[in-house]
Amino acid sequence: MSLPVMSKIPFGGDYNPEQWDEGVWDADYRAFDLAGIDLLTVGVFTWALTQPDEETYDFGTLQRILDRAHAEGRKVCLATGTAAVPPWLAQRHPDVCRTDFEGRRHLFGVRHNACASSPDYRRLAAAVAGRIAERFADHPAVVAWHINNEYGGLCYCENCAAEFRLWLQARYGTLDRLNDAWNTTFWSHRFSDWEQIVPPNMLSEHWRGPNHTAFQGITLDYHRFNTDNILRTFLEEKDAIRAHSDLPATTNMMAIYRHLDYHRWAPHLDFASWDNYPTDGSPVSRMALSHSLMRGLKDGQPFWLMEQTPTMTATRDFNPVKRPGVMRLWSWQAVAHGSDSVLFFQMRHSKGASEKYHGAILNHAGRTDTRAFLEVAALGAELETVGDRLLNARTPARVALLFDWDSWWALEISDGFSRAAKYEAQVVSYYEALWQAGAVVDVVPVTADLSAYDVVVAPFLHMLKGDTATRLEDVARRGGTVLTTVMSGRVDEDDNAFLMDVPGPLGDLTGIRVDETDSLPPDHSQPVVLAMPGGAERTVAASHLFDVVQLRGATAVGAYTEDFYAGTSAVTRNAFGEGEGWYVATCLDQDGVDWVVRRVLERHGLVGPFADVRDLEHTTREVDGRRYEFVLNHAAVPVAVDSPFAGVDILTGRTIGEGDALELGPADVLVVEAR
Repeated sequence: MSLPVMSKIPFGGDYNPEQWDEGVWDADYRAFDLAGIDLLTVGVFTWALTQPDEETYDFGTLQRILDRAHAEGRKVCLATGTAAVPPWLAQRHPDVCRTDFEGRRHLFGVRHNACASSPDYRRLAAAVAGRIAERFADHPAVVAWHINNEYGGLCYCENCAAEFRLWLQARYGTLDRLNDAWNTTFWSHRFSDWEQIVPPNMLSEHWRGPNHTAFQGITLDYHRFNTDNILRTFLEEKDAIRAHSDLPATTNMMAIYRHLDYHRWAPHLDFASWDNYPTDGSPVSRMALSHSLMRGLKDGQPFWLMEQTPTMTATRDFNPVKRPGVMRLWSWQAVAHGSDSVLFFQMRHSKGASEKYHGAILNHAGRTDTRAFLEVAALGAELETVGDRLLNARTPARVALLFDWDSWWALEISDGFSRAAKYEAQVVSYYEALWQAGAVVDVVPVTADLSAYDVVVAPFLHMLKGDTATRLEDVARRGGTVLTTVMSGRVDEDDNAFLMDVPGPLGDLTGIRVDETDSLPPDHSQPVVLAMPGGAERTVAASHLFDVVQLRGATAVGAYTEDFYAGTSAVTRNAFGEGEGWYVATCLDQDGVDWVVRRVLERHGLVGPFADVRDLEHTTREVDGRRYEFVLNHAAVPVAVDSPFAGVDILTGRTIGEGDALELGPADVLVVEAR
């Protein structure tokens, strides 16, 4: 099953009319008409309304909401409402409340407040999802199911301990296999009974915090267990829905989110969706990375942008509004990277509580003459003009970036080397380099089929699972290039070190041996000189980690200039088969990463047409023999470039010839149907 069947890119988002009397609904729908809103996500937090006590269901409010949406010509993504338990449930069944990392059982409050191991939560959440599906499966407004909301968090209660033991038994089969995986002969930890195993928290294996653990294997497995345990609750709700409806189901994810391995979820989603709330100060390319990660969950299938704010968030210490044009720019960026929807949180400002100041299309007064509303309405008109042309379009990437939650978890819970060297930061840095160079990139799991890619970039690939090393060698053997970095190829799937030279099974591909790794404080950097044979030298900065490399067939294209390893290799290139394996032995600054990535892309002719114009984004989608070229100006100044393609800008109807001048103001967008 795939995406909901739509006649155009759906436009709208989270609507919570249960917060107001129905007189407000009239004004809302008049505004929705003006803005071109055609899809509403409803019922996300309605459990207390649909089930006021354990024995009673009341669908009156949801019925009126759906009937009104249908009468007004709107489609609905209907939620199960299970992301926050109602007070009666916590009162009657206290086991639904989570126990935190410090071992404290929580009382009722906030949201995402349910233990995924609680039999009562699982039973009642699946029941309410099933009852909603039974009631509304054939409602003409409903086009998709929205299960729960922004899953996440961990629990350490007794129910979780019991479920963890069962999960471990299924994974390892025997205690001997588990003891081997966890290396429990260390510190006299060998387990002789499954009941001896407890969750790894501040009462057991951890010290200082969640990333400081005496036994990384136990904590790593608890992260894996938590992903699967929460996934089980999603599947139980989905199964309850499937008893009554075959409409596609999803849940809104949070892209680069540490607590859940979304690759383990991907096979169970009918389509992926996510909420785009970029972190303060992060590069614009990080959003493109997140979109590409979501697209990669379903083997390139388009996804839905389920939430973004029209103006500002309300969850941070400082919450600046999006500047004029940025909401439109970021919306088209999502579409450019594979989104088949543009949806917002929220339609109208909440009257009270923590999101009363969170950005909305309509403010508390319901005005339709604000900048936010007028920009949303203008975007709605553009999407109406585009119609269905972009639906189901795919991205023809020849570059892959590997993203691996296991490597992220294992690396950052390990003692030794540097706590300041972060997996996410390195992935963002390498994607930023690819993005600025104009490469069209898929972000995929280590298990992905790599046969279609000429370049595979794998920063901080700490853990090598299964045949990953062999498949990376295959990329290079047939003429491609593999680029990996310091802290790669260190451990196996159990997080035990390979009993061989670093970088382990990547040694032949990279043509090097790492003798030792120096670690320096994050405020300390060292110069590295980069140069291709016969090319000009470039000096960049390196920080955090410094592999001392011995060449075993590779050649140096970068060298340290300070400390006892001055003159040794900091960046290497190795001929392998018809291709190459590159190794970056340190954490280069962005200038250095840009240089390395550009050299790799140049070998394959994959540098984009606007690579020399900073923050001018370009990517491509294709569908039914048509190709769409997206050009987005994220710079604060106008840019002018020559067009490398001919076609028609589907947003304005302007005909563009190859070589014509393209002038884009700040936050401007072109979507060219190429000819």
